[in-house]
Amino acid sequence: MIFLLFLYGLILGSFYNVVGLRVPLKTSIVTPGSSCPSCGHRLTARELIPVLSYLIQRGKCSQCKEGISPLYPLMEFTTGALFAFAYYLYGWQPELLVTLTLVSLFMIITVSDLAYMLIPDRILVFFALMFILERSFIPLDLWWDSLLGAASGFVLLLVIAVISRGGMGGGDIKLFAVIGFVLGAKGMLLAFFLATLFGAVFGIIGLAAGFYKRGKPIAFGPYIVVGTLVSVFYGRQVLLWYSSLFI
Repeated sequence: MIFLLFLYGLILGSFYNVVGLRVPLKTSIVTPGSSCPSCGHRLTARELIPVLSYLIQRGKCSQCKEGISPLYPLMEFTTGALFAFAYYLYGWQPELLVTLTLVSLFMIITVSDLAYMLIPDRILVFFALMFILERSFIPLDLWWDSLLGAASGFVLLLVIAVISRGGMGGGDIKLFAVIGFVLGAKGMLLAFFLATLFGAVFGIIGLAAGFYKRGKPIAFGPYIVVGTLVSVFYGRQVLLWYSSLFI
């Protein structure tokens, strides 16, 4: 089952690349078919195999030989790996469905945020409705924790955005409302702390290495994704470790 979910994630990861790149442009995610962004060559079935096609073609278009962004195979492999890891941790527990849905959302917004510095409202609304449906049947231990988490996530990020005068994007604010609904207040706060920590650490490293430039905004979405996934998979252990420091 771990292997099957990995393959399933690879296939969906390829689709999530398309969604993340096309939805912000308000174009169809169905037509036209995938093509080379440089020469327009319509990709064949052999060129659409997740990860393998990229490796076989050595990261280049088969026609014009222009380089293909490594973001495509990276997101495909990451989706597959996270699907498999979620099953490894949860097995066939109901929470697995919520986690797979959350991973799906995260893969799409990571692509979108890296490509356009944008987290589309249409993506957030679609997944928010899915989470409302799922949490109706798979609630948190305290049913009202989802509502408290959503409100806390929205207000917290909104306050930060106001104080920082735009330092936090509107997409990030709404994303944390969705995260709060899924994880509850405590999980959301841990996700926010970890996202901020990762963003600060890798931001400093990026500045030192020249990947980022001072005064220019950076995509915070990927750090939210990493922080939240750590909270989802290891939140209980992190909180227990933190509590042990004061005992």
